[in-house]
Amino acid sequence: MKLKGVGIGAGYFAGFQYRAWKRIPEVEITALCNRTKGKAEPIMNECGIKKHYTDYPDMLDTEKPDFVDIITPPSTHLIMCKAAADRGINVICQKPLAPTFREASEIVDYCTKANIRFMVHENWRFQPWYREIKRLIETNIIGHIHYIYFRSRMGDGWGENAYIPRQPYFREYPRLLVFENGIHFIDTFRFLKGEIKSVYARMRKLNPVIKGEDFAIVNFEFESGDLALWDANRYNQPNYENPRYTFGEMLAEGTEGSLRLYSDGTITIQKLGEKEVPHFYLHHNIDFSGDCVYVTQRHFIDRLLSGDEFETNGNDYLKSLAVQEAVYESATTNNSVYLHG
Repeated sequence: MKLKGVGIGAGYFAGFQYRAWKRIPEVEITALCNRTKGKAEPIMNECGIKKHYTDYPDMLDTEKPDFVDIITPPSTHLIMCKAAADRGINVICQKPLAPTFREASEIVDYCTKANIRFMVHENWRFQPWYREIKRLIETNIIGHIHYIYFRSRMGDGWGENAYIPRQPYFREYPRLLVFENGIHFIDTFRFLKGEIKSVYARMRKLNPVIKGEDFAIVNFEFESGDLALWDANRYNQPNYENPRYTFGEMLAEGTEGSLRLYSDGTITIQKLGEKEVPHFYLHHNIDFSGDCVYVTQRHFIDRLLSGDEFETNGNDYLKSLAVQEAVYESATTNNSVYLHG
């Protein structure tokens, strides 16, 4: 017997998610809801989704699904999650989870009290290179990791037409780079190295046509005392072919050597006193960023069926969002901000 799912949204990223659901044999997506059927039809035809709704409460009441995939802007998530929770329907919800930390907390609290399963669609930690880097860290192959550096230049945010071809609503976000992209790395750094104790951040807006920041440098200190640096902007262009595969390059330094992630997904290991050598592992350029959407949704279904906890459950994800809030506070006050609890 298959799990019945429905989706809300048919925007740029939705296609990745519906295609991933189609590949999971335990799932059948029976319906899709968005404002205009014309926008939904290409996805419906490709993924074999038979029903279209313009009213999501009607869809939830009629379809009575086991879960709903919410793929809409952050401002809609609270009301949609509440509608699902009130009907006892499990939720996987896109990030950013909500416009504010308070609203994100309300979503998590509401779903918890309704006793439904809730997971944030945070796919970064499910990218194949990070799963492999996590495995390598756990083998102690370069000793104790004391520093992680990630550099990202996406090059989609310069000029008068910045973001318009793919995600034009980015131009109106009062918070942009850290809110939309940095949260991925906050969560991934937590996945790789544990909880974050303090942050220090500087931000800039390089393109005057947008509202939010498009440049940030953020220093992280983990509870272990180890450090990380995220150096990113969406304005300047990278010098590699596909800026949206790994979204940049990582260096992890340990007591016995270094580990590098390159923009094409290559991982190398360099022991102290030795030459850098490639590390073989499987990764494929399928759909988005190493097929991480499929792996994320496979995780959701596996844990839904087993009853085990999701890696990016609501309460855990609030920890990442608390770090995000600390980053903005630090950039505003020009001080280090310490997290508690």
